[in-house]
Amino acid sequence: MAEDKQTPPDKRTASGKATASDNATPSYEQAREELTEVVRRMETGGLTLEQSIELWERGERLAAICEEWLQGARAKLAAAMAQRQEPQPNGPEEAPF
Repeated sequence: MAEDKQTPPDKRTASGKATASDNATPSYEQAREELTEVVRRMETGGLTLEQSIELWERGERLAAICEEWLQGARAKLAAAMAQRQEPQPNGPEEAPF
């Protein structure tokens, strides 16, 4: 089974698939792009207080999604680096070069 790359790692089931309620979670790139647009709109001004609050709340949610993706990427990187540092069974202890 292919792993779902559109759902943050901590929002997937054990099989790597997104849960039904999390299918709308954007990718890191989508969330970052939308967050950039939210910031641009807020900086432009001319919004009502209600619109500003709604945009702020959306921006907070998007920032949290981006952070989840980044935490998942850090965890994967740390696991890969730890695995690389462990001696391989039945393999040479030193690099051939």
